[in-house]
Amino acid sequence: MEKSIENIWKEGFLKSDALVAPQINDLYNQKSIHIIDKFKRMFRINLIAIVAFSFTFLVISFFIGIPITGIIFFVTLSVLVIINKKLLNDLNKIDFGVSSYQYLKVFNQWINKQVSINKKISRFLYPIIFISMILGFWFKDAEGMPLGERLVNEVLKSFPDIYLIYGIPLIGIAIVLLILVLLALFGGRIYKWDLNIVYGRIFKKLEELMTDIESLRS
Repeated sequence: MEKSIENIWKEGFLKSDALVAPQINDLYNQKSIHIIDKFKRMFRINLIAIVAFSFTFLVISFFIGIPITGIIFFVTLSVLVIINKKLLNDLNKIDFGVSSYQYLKVFNQWINKQVSINKKISRFLYPIIFISMILGFWFKDAEGMPLGERLVNEVLKSFPDIYLIYGIPLIGIAIVLLILVLLALFGGRIYKWDLNIVYGRIFKKLEELMTDIESLRS
């Protein structure tokens, strides 16, 4: 029985050495490479921006009197960049010679791995950033006295019977702990929200391309 045009098209797409429909293979290969190259550029620029921001903030933190915040911020974001730079190196090892479908599948696996790792990191990242801000402003000099101590003194003037733990109001400790717990719980969701803002359009194009290819293979 003669093959239908649709079957010939599919066969030509699925076999890299087929003599039919080579333009289809080339089209999807080029689209795959274009999407992943665009993602790589954006990912690399994003890492550079994080490094530039963390270093700039580190310098500024010394001028505004919150060096603890700047140092913790810089170290934390540096670790984040190192981890993601390693992930980017793994992405660069993807073989361009494989079919566009296999190429996208490997890339999709890498994306899932990258998102999973960064979601776990985010559960620690956001709480660390928040506590670094608290520590920085708590120990910031305020006319010869740490700002935190001055604030506590102001609170004691209005609420002299407030319960203290190591000189810190219990209610303040409770609020900070609550925020830390919430940031830890929702850190992964915050990361996914941020990820979709930056890379959402690329992920959408990737999904559409995968759907087109899989429809040809079905």
